[in-house]
Amino acid sequence: MAENILEVKELKTYYKTRLKEYVYAVDGVSFELPEGKTLGIAGESGCGKSTLALSLMGFYFPPLFYKSGSIFINGTDIMKLNKEQLRTRILGREIAYIPQAAMNALNPTLKIINFIEDIMKEHRPELSRQQVRMLASERFETLNLSSRVLDSYPNELSGGMKQRTVIAISTILNPKVLIADEPTSALDVTSQKVVIKLLKELLNRKYIKSLVFITHELPLLYHVTDDIMVMYAGEIVERGTAHDMVFEPLHPYSRKLMGSIIVPEEGMKNQKLSAIPGAPPNLKHTIEGCRFADRCTYATAECKKGKAESRLINNRSYRCIFDVGALKEMYENGHE
Repeated sequence: MAENILEVKELKTYYKTRLKEYVYAVDGVSFELPEGKTLGIAGESGCGKSTLALSLMGFYFPPLFYKSGSIFINGTDIMKLNKEQLRTRILGREIAYIPQAAMNALNPTLKIINFIEDIMKEHRPELSRQQVRMLASERFETLNLSSRVLDSYPNELSGGMKQRTVIAISTILNPKVLIADEPTSALDVTSQKVVIKLLKELLNRKYIKSLVFITHELPLLYHVTDDIMVMYAGEIVERGTAHDMVFEPLHPYSRKLMGSIIVPEEGMKNQKLSAIPGAPPNLKHTIEGCRFADRCTYATAECKKGKAESRLINNRSYRCIFDVGALKEMYENGHE
């Protein structure tokens, strides 16, 4: 069995508002990512996906703060490192991040090669500018990106090309883990396919060892990841294989999430679309019981009082008071 390259234990991070209120956007999240595996994280906007991504990178800048928990990357707890150690030893080398709206992450006044030179000046100072250019050209050509892009300004590139360029720059140091936060959200279908192909190529060529792919679309993750983890209101509510999560989700929220999306996969084309009623809870307040209870078709009085703990069934986990048999019986009775 492959060793875990990323381990997160009871991570809690929060935002502090101007009124000194605390919003627990990531509240007790735990999971592992084995080396060589890909993990998808899905959920509605505002569920904590992007906050989790920032937290995994150690990007704690106000109003985001770290409260408790551990983040182990290749055996190192990054929460015990100072900012300089994190910058020089971890970021870019062990773990890299592709932010949302990555197409806007490039300074329009700099050529692409300038970004790469800055990275190498910090992490590979022994390389000359000529060596950096040769390395960058080889990497871009390997990933089916023309080396001519290196001498282009960001505004000279299309949206899809900018996204692929950001991915190439982010992985130039061959990080162990790549976190891609909604890398296809602003792209057309054709460009999405190209970006997904690029991410798979990075894995196949061992430029990265593991991938965390964040999106709100479960079906998209089916084509990219080994496992899928569903987030809701700052918690992980379910995790399983990509196939199980798309075709047989257990948690009521996972099922509702799947039911609200058009799924092109065989066997799912006749699925009726349905909206998820209500809205996520306000994370500024302490929540009693299950966080999805107010929107769940099957919620009981017990759901709204007792905190649902995660259940582990055949390497699959879900957070609900109902056991698998009871859930499947309710689904079969068609009360959704």
